[in-house]
Amino acid sequence: MAILDVRPGLIEALSLMRDHVDAARFPLPLPGASRARRDRQELLAQLDDYLMPRLRAPQAPLLAVVGGSTGAGKSTLVNSLVGRRVSEAGVLRPTTRTPVLVCHPRDREWFADPRILPGFAREGVAGLPRQDWWDPDHRHKRQEAARRAAGQPYLRLETADALPPGLALLDAPDVDSLVTANRELAAQLICAADIWILVTTAARYADALPWHLLRSAKEYDVALGTVLDRVPHQIADEVSRHYAALLTKAGLGDVPRFTVPELPESADGGGLLPRTAVHGLGEWLRHCAQDAVARDAAARRTARGVLNSLRRRMPALAGASAAQHAAVVRLTGHVAAAYRGAAERVAEAVARGDVLCGAALARWRGYPACGPEALRGALADGCAALLRTAVDQADETAARRWRLDPAEVVLPVPRDDGEDGLTERIRDAVERWCTSLIDLAYEEARFARDGERAPVDPEDTAVLLGVALLGGRRGRGAGERLAERLGALAALRMRDRAADELTTMVDELLRAERERRLAPLDALEVSPRQQAALIATFSVLRKVS
Repeated sequence: MAILDVRPGLIEALSLMRDHVDAARFPLPLPGASRARRDRQELLAQLDDYLMPRLRAPQAPLLAVVGGSTGAGKSTLVNSLVGRRVSEAGVLRPTTRTPVLVCHPRDREWFADPRILPGFAREGVAGLPRQDWWDPDHRHKRQEAARRAAGQPYLRLETADALPPGLALLDAPDVDSLVTANRELAAQLICAADIWILVTTAARYADALPWHLLRSAKEYDVALGTVLDRVPHQIADEVSRHYAALLTKAGLGDVPRFTVPELPESADGGGLLPRTAVHGLGEWLRHCAQDAVARDAAARRTARGVLNSLRRRMPALAGASAAQHAAVVRLTGHVAAAYRGAAERVAEAVARGDVLCGAALARWRGYPACGPEALRGALADGCAALLRTAVDQADETAARRWRLDPAEVVLPVPRDDGEDGLTERIRDAVERWCTSLIDLAYEEARFARDGERAPVDPEDTAVLLGVALLGGRRGRGAGERLAERLGALAALRMRDRAADELTTMVDELLRAERERRLAPLDALEVSPRQQAALIATFSVLRKVS
C-alpha cells in the first residue's frame, strides 16, 4: 500500500520553495519579524528533515520524536521502550545534549544516510566510531564539547532488536533547556517527526510549554501521542482525568494518551522502568509501524498536515518579506531626502558667498599681497567646512527620521578613521576641484598666448575664478578682474565650467557619503524579488499539491 500519493511536480515545487525560503531574510526588527524568522527556520527544518525525505521515500521507516520539558523523563522512557540504556538519563539538567536515534538494525542504513536529517553528522556510523556513553573517563563528553564548539550538531545512532522494523525513536533535547542551542535543536527535531510523542509530568502537565507544543501539533495536524509521566499512585486517576479533560477542551481528545506511574527508576533516572509501565505506549508504536492502515494514516496525516500548513505560513512569510522591503524603501528614502537637502543647502550657501568669510575673506582683502596659494588654501578650507557641515546635518536628519520610523533602526554613521575618514575624503574632493580650476586657468593661458590678448598668470586666474564662484556679492570684484583680463565671454565661460565642476564634485561627494550610510542596509539584501519569489512558488505548489 502506498503511504502517500505524490503528484507530478510536487517535489520539484517543494524544492524550489525550499530554496526561496532559505534565501528569505527578515533582518529589520519590525513587528512580526521574529515570528517570520522562526517560521523560516521551522519551514526549512520540516522541508529538509521530514517532508522531502518522506515524499521521496514513502515506505521509509517512521520516526517518532520523544520531546518535552526538562526532567520529564524522556530518556528513561526511551531506554525502557528499547530495553537497555541507549540514552543518558540523570538528575543533572540538561541531560540530553546529543540527540539519540534508536532503530531496528534493519533500518540502520536508512538513518545513517546523510540525506536523512542532513543538518546532522552521525556518531556510530562509518568513520565515526561509537563511544561508550558511560565510559569512566567521560571521553564522549569531551568529544561532544569539541564538536559543539565547532558548530557541528551530531546525532547519535543506536540499534535495538526490541524495536519493530519500520520504527525509530529519537530522544530529543529539552524544549525548555537553558542552553539556546538545545532548544533550537529540539524544535528542529520535532519538525522532522512522523509521530510526535509529548512527554510531560504530573507536576507540569498544565504548564504553558506542553500546551504550546500540543497546539502546534494540532495546527499541523500531525500524528501525536502524549505521555503523562511520573504520576503518583495516590492521585493517578484524578490527574489522568483532569489531563484528559484539558486535552478534550483543546480539541485533542482523540490523541492517544498514556500514563506512567511514579517509580524509583523514573525518579532518579538510574534504571529502566518495568515493561508494564511502558507496555501501552510500546504497543501503540508497534501498531503504528507494523499495521499497514495505521502506518499509512500516521505518515499521511503528518505529511498532509505540513503541506496544508503551508497555505497559512507561506502567505504570512511573503507578507513579512513585503514589510521588510517597504521598511528598506522608507529608510533609504529618509537618507536620500536628507542628502538631497544637504545638496540644496550647499548650493544656497555658495550662491550667498558663505565660503568667502573669516580667514578667506581676510586673505581676499589682502590679495594679491598674500599670494594666490594662501588665498586658494583659505578658500579650500572654507569649502571643506561647508561640506562637512552639510554632511553632518544630513546624517543628523537621517538618523532622527530613522529613530522615528516604525522599523526602529539606528542609522550607522561611519566615524572618521584616519586616512579613510570623512574629513580626509572632503579634503581630497575639494583639492581635486581646486586642481580643476588651475587646469582651466592654464587652458585659458594657452589660449591667450595663441591669440592677441596679453598673457595671463594661471595661478592668479584660478584663485580669482574661485573667489568669483564662491564669494557671492563679495566676490564680484574677482569676476570683474577676470573679465578685464580675459574678456567677458571668456570669463563667463570659465565660470560656467568651474560651476559645473563644483556641482559635480559636491554631487559625487554627497552620493558617496549617502551610499556609505546605506551600505549596511544594502548588505541586508532585502529586495522585492524575495516576496515575489515566495508568492510565485507558493502558487505553483498549490496547483500541484
